[in-house]
Amino acid sequence: MKKEIIPSLILTVVCILFFSGVYPVVMWGIAQAAPNKGEGFIIKDARGKYYYENIGQKFSDDKYFWSRPSAVGYNAAGSGGSNKGPDNPDYLVTVQAAIDSFMLHNPGINKSDIPSDMVTASGSGLDPHISVQGAEIQVARIAKVRGLDKSKVEALLKEHIDGPMYGMGPERINVLKLNLALDNLK
Repeated sequence: MKKEIIPSLILTVVCILFFSGVYPVVMWGIAQAAPNKGEGFIIKDARGKYYYENIGQKFSDDKYFWSRPSAVGYNAAGSGGSNKGPDNPDYLVTVQAAIDSFMLHNPGINKSDIPSDMVTASGSGLDPHISVQGAEIQVARIAKVRGLDKSKVEALLKEHIDGPMYGMGPERINVLKLNLALDNLK
């Protein structure tokens, strides 16, 4: 019995020291080497309000570019997807409702022109980006609601295109940055 208890106690003490001391200090050290010291990327708008640019925000007003839908209601306290498969009836109802709403607010577009990221949530539910196509399809609505020339909104959109992450994947647009720039547009 002594043969099992002593190694178990030693392993317990080693794990406690490692996971409550060494590991957190190492992770903190790595975060200090990261951009912004692991605090996230914070943006301050003209009114002095702070936002995290790397966490999806809800924009559903017609004067803004809409964000990607969120399965967690844009709650950064707990990210996650819906865990519903592509043929789940509840999921299909949710996607169809998003399509109907998008088409209602963006008249004159075809269902087939709506990019999937505008009607489906990301795996985390907090993706701050949309596709370039997802933004382009909203330009006419925003220009009309804000009384702006369509070419001015298109030019602003082009200024906010981010290249592929680490050289891989599609171009994308951070919705928060684009909408803050839209508010500052004269």
